[in-house]
Amino acid sequence: MRLVRRHFLRFAGAVALAPALSRVTCAQHYPTRPVRLVVGFPAGGAGDILARLIGQWLQEQLGQPFVIENRPGAASNIAAEAVVRAPPDGHTLYWSNSANAISTSLYENLTFDFVRDIAAVAGIMRVPNVMEVNPSVPATTVPEFIAYAKANPGRLNMASNGNGTTSHLAGELFKMMAGVSMIHVPYRGAAPALIDLIGGQVQVMFDNLTSSIEHIRAGKVRALAVTTATPSPVLPHLPTVAEFIPGCEASTWFGIGAPRNTPAEIINKLNDEINAGLADPKIKARLADLGGTVFAGSPADFAKLVADETEKWAKVVKFAGIKAE
Repeated sequence: MRLVRRHFLRFAGAVALAPALSRVTCAQHYPTRPVRLVVGFPAGGAGDILARLIGQWLQEQLGQPFVIENRPGAASNIAAEAVVRAPPDGHTLYWSNSANAISTSLYENLTFDFVRDIAAVAGIMRVPNVMEVNPSVPATTVPEFIAYAKANPGRLNMASNGNGTTSHLAGELFKMMAGVSMIHVPYRGAAPALIDLIGGQVQVMFDNLTSSIEHIRAGKVRALAVTTATPSPVLPHLPTVAEFIPGCEASTWFGIGAPRNTPAEIINKLNDEINAGLADPKIKARLADLGGTVFAGSPADFAKLVADETEKWAKVVKFAGIKAE
């Protein structure tokens, strides 16, 4: 009986250990075929360029093609839903971005919960928005602008890249925390909004620094501050909005996610490789060219950012009464 019991215990232990060994073996050999990296933006934009840069790095390190699949539309929700429904085996990944944190409260009929259904893999980059005005606006600092806006309630037009975008929400956050009234004018992207800002049809914009930097350098618009917690290396002498309005912080961010229940071993392997890429001098220089700073860290670090941003933007969406178009 003792011999039988001993054999049984060994068998039971082996059975219990098998799934763990299987997961480790799976991670060691991952990926076993091409990996899809689904991007919710059209090809050619800053987010798409960055996704291809990281995808190329992962392809070189892991020995399988990382294929960029562009699925634009509905503020990246079409792309996110495709990944939510994919098998959780690490061969379908999602190009997470700040629009996902906004969409959670902006869209009432989403079929998924982004925080719950997309597992955080790694942060990639944060890009500040920049508070900028037409040169005719008699304000060269944030306090001067607040005073001017309060003296002219409802008379200033605030451009954005579109309803519910980061540039829109950054402006609404500013309005909420500064206690000023401005009229929101949404555009279909940064380019037409900047044309009207330069032309004086609108007076202020909280644009992504990447698309505005050359206009700022040319003096076509006047930058007052960046919206990140710390100054931007691209414009190191420009103050932050938070210096004048503590807690008023907004940025565009990018990262990589995977379907819920993707094995932790695969997520950690991807995280290690991505962080190694973000430490590479060539990739760091390219991120700087795009106006951003590296956002490296653990999967838990990225998950916390997504959860915090989702909670913050829900308050702004509710305050401003923003509805999805």
